[in-house]
Amino acid sequence: MNKKTTRTGASLRISNEVLTKIAEVAATEIKGVAANGEHLVVSEKSIAQFAGKFFSPVKAVMKNDAVEVTVCIVVLQGYKAETVAKAVQESVKSAIQNMAGISVSKVNVRITDIVLNKTE
Repeated sequence: MNKKTTRTGASLRISNEVLTKIAEVAATEIKGVAANGEHLVVSEKSIAQFAGKFFSPVKAVMKNDAVEVTVCIVVLQGYKAETVAKAVQESVKSAIQNMAGISVSKVNVRITDIVLNKTE
């Protein structure tokens, strides 16, 4: 999927990889999302579902001149999952629309796991 915009003889293409990276970075900025730097923590459960294939926690698909994004996150213990998911939706939508100039039709958030605090 490449989003192509043509203006006065010039064109701009935004690759799927760029859209997924924008979404991933936006999701990692939300408190309560398990992240390692700018990368989302991927749960072993979700990797097992996609055994043998490269698994990305973010998927972006163009549909009717708008992008639909699915983000799989791991929530940190002590944070309300619903609140974290809503914040991820808003952050991802805003980031893609502001950085790429592409309308976002939907942001699906899948909570695949919870990271529990280890007490000794």
